Amino acid sequence: MLTARERLARQKAHPALIELHRALSRLGSTLTVMNTGAHPDDEHSGMLAAMRFGLGMRVVIACSTRGEGGQNSLGGERSGALGVLRSREMEEAARTLDADVAWLGHGPDDSVHDFGFSKNGVDTLARWGRDKIIARLAIAYRQYRPDIVIPTFLDVPGQHGHHRAMTEAAQIALQLAADPAFVDTDLPPWTVAKYYLPAWSGGGDTYDDEVPPPATSVEMRAPGRDIPTGARFSAIGEWSRAFHATQGMGRWIVDPTMAWPLHLKKGPAGAESDIRDHLPATLADLADSLPERPAAALRTAQQQIEAAQRAFPDRAAVIAALVPAAEAIALARTLIESDALALHGHRLDRKLVEIDAALLLAEGINPIAWAEPHRLAAGGSASLKVQLDGDAGPVQVTPLVGADIAVGTAIAEGHGLSLPLTIAPEAALSEPFLPDFASLGGNGALRIAVTATIGGREATGVFDLEEPLTIAPAHTVALQPAAIIVNIAARHATETLDVAVRPVLADVPMAIQTPSGWQVARTDNGFAVTPPADLAPGLYRLPLQIDGQQAFAEQTIAYPHIGRTAFIAPQELAILALDLALPANTTIGYVGGGSDRVAYWLKAMGLDVTELDDAALAGDLSGFTSIVIGTFAFGQRPALRQITDKLRDWVEAGGHLLTLYHRPIDGWDVQKTPPRPIKIGSPSLRWRVTNPAADVSSLLPNSPLLSQPNIIGPDDWSGWDKERGLYFAAEWDAAYEPLLAMSDAGEAPLQGALISGKIGKGRHTHTSLVLHHQLDKLVPGAFRLMANLVQPA
Repeated sequence: MLTARERLARQKAHPALIELHRALSRLGSTLTVMNTGAHPDDEHSGMLAAMRFGLGMRVVIACSTRGEGGQNSLGGERSGALGVLRSREMEEAARTLDADVAWLGHGPDDSVHDFGFSKNGVDTLARWGRDKIIARLAIAYRQYRPDIVIPTFLDVPGQHGHHRAMTEAAQIALQLAADPAFVDTDLPPWTVAKYYLPAWSGGGDTYDDEVPPPATSVEMRAPGRDIPTGARFSAIGEWSRAFHATQGMGRWIVDPTMAWPLHLKKGPAGAESDIRDHLPATLADLADSLPERPAAALRTAQQQIEAAQRAFPDRAAVIAALVPAAEAIALARTLIESDALALHGHRLDRKLVEIDAALLLAEGINPIAWAEPHRLAAGGSASLKVQLDGDAGPVQVTPLVGADIAVGTAIAEGHGLSLPLTIAPEAALSEPFLPDFASLGGNGALRIAVTATIGGREATGVFDLEEPLTIAPAHTVALQPAAIIVNIAARHATETLDVAVRPVLADVPMAIQTPSGWQVARTDNGFAVTPPADLAPGLYRLPLQIDGQQAFAEQTIAYPHIGRTAFIAPQELAILALDLALPANTTIGYVGGGSDRVAYWLKAMGLDVTELDDAALAGDLSGFTSIVIGTFAFGQRPALRQITDKLRDWVEAGGHLLTLYHRPIDGWDVQKTPPRPIKIGSPSLRWRVTNPAADVSSLLPNSPLLSQPNIIGPDDWSGWDKERGLYFAAEWDAAYEPLLAMSDAGEAPLQGALISGKIGKGRHTHTSLVLHHQLDKLVPGAFRLMANLVQPA
């Protein structure tokens, strides 16, 4: 349930008159455009805003992954949790564009997921399953019936492999969707009328298209400004993009884009001056292809829709025009022959739904619905609350529920209703990755349909809950710690590992499942785990059970721009046993940017670590032998940017500064940020190694950073996940020496993954290796290398 302040903020963000204008603008077009991309934030938001709010077209965003392999500028969410967060960002970004979302990938357990950066579309399709992603896209074409499909990126060398894969799949799926022999779905075949490629380059800070864009066939021109807000459409696009906050999106635009060049790859012959040419763009255009009686009805509907749009903001006049428009469309539907109805019936059905939505808004019917509580376990009960505006006339509220939810009889409650809910005892946990998002409502396991008679027409709209009803585990617990590093070299044979369980469930049976030879005992607040004396190196994952069933951990995800959600995953105790030597006489200050857990892992290794807040940065740093700057920290911590001279002096006096990877946009000044100049490579595609198994060569194997206290060898580079590194240094001062060389297949070796240099009496080391990710994945070599990198100068 939202707080009063949250509800007020949401109401303020969606003024009733603007929402009514948005609803009326939908009625101006019968076309659907689909924009395809690989990640949340790939959508071409400014162009889509112009298509939706300027031309009235329905917009669908087809996205192949949840972005779970990407970066996070906001916090520590990774993998599945990041996928949940970025899915919510995409939904809110789509809501701003009044767009639908067709998800083609369903989280990290699906083969179609974001596995990190790729330079090759063919390899990406192989990992996703080429036939799978093409079939899913073909089904999306059949489901949404787009007239126009536009991928955001070109399939050219120098572009992200995920982008290239989606553009290749988008084109191949055109034929599959239209093929009657494709029967993976009950949906009838659909032929996309126009397939455009962007006629702009995808190069920039990240990518580097090696092939010029294709010639422009037509420009998608922005028709002036958005009427109700007065904003440029490219500005509305940035309103939408700002919801992709984990990716640092949302720019202030001084020179708005007014036209987007497109190249017609597939479509009807003949010149065009508008992307809508040769298509049934309005009901009147559709009428031109029909016999006289249905054509006359559709022309009447078009006239009434235009009258309603002119009548805005006179709500009574809007209703007076929309009711006969709906009647005329319904009449035309009964008169159109079956072949034409199969081709165009979805357009008429959509218009009737959109007219009903506009009628309800014009009548002042915009209910608020929520569940109390909105998170409950199987077998639990709650109340569905529906609040109606006091000025609204009689309405009928019908809950729309999933198979595991039962709804009781409604009870009047003030200006609304209260309905009891019961969750079936055998109900499964809510799926964190839903297959789609509908801008007109109908999302989640519980929604409401509201029906009212308006101007003699029975209008129905579907409304989502303020927060979705979620079926969660009866108990979610956290193990503290959830991962333990066991140093075999320093371990006592009978060493016991204490693990706390939060919250303490004293009366609930719990157990940790262990291999043979391990001992586990319950304690007052958790468990005492004793590994066998001859514990072999390796990673051990020990499931936690509650009442004989798999236990779950819940990671709460809450940010102002997406509200509250959570990621639920099986709870287990991870134990990494390895031979790890720690540097002596080392005291570490850690400056985090909120986007990694390196400080946690350094402490788990047994090192002396102090996390430095802004006050500590302003204080005396001389007590630290080493200071580690976390990923993105110079961009996220203004106080850190203000002490670069102080850090330089600290290094020159004998300190060891270790900076983890940064992007050029993360407050990284080539001349001022590092103690000596270091330039980070751009575009980043040219300065990264995406193969996590790429060969690594030691250029200076006797360097202390590679030889003490741990000798870094080939085994330390095995088992890496996602990639080796990114944002490699491209140029550096003569004080630095490169320690490693690596590359992706067929490319020249890069030497900017790990550089280090003596600065005065101290040392500065900069690494672009994704050590923070490897630590999270409990890769042994990452811990051994990190121990070396934090040693005193």
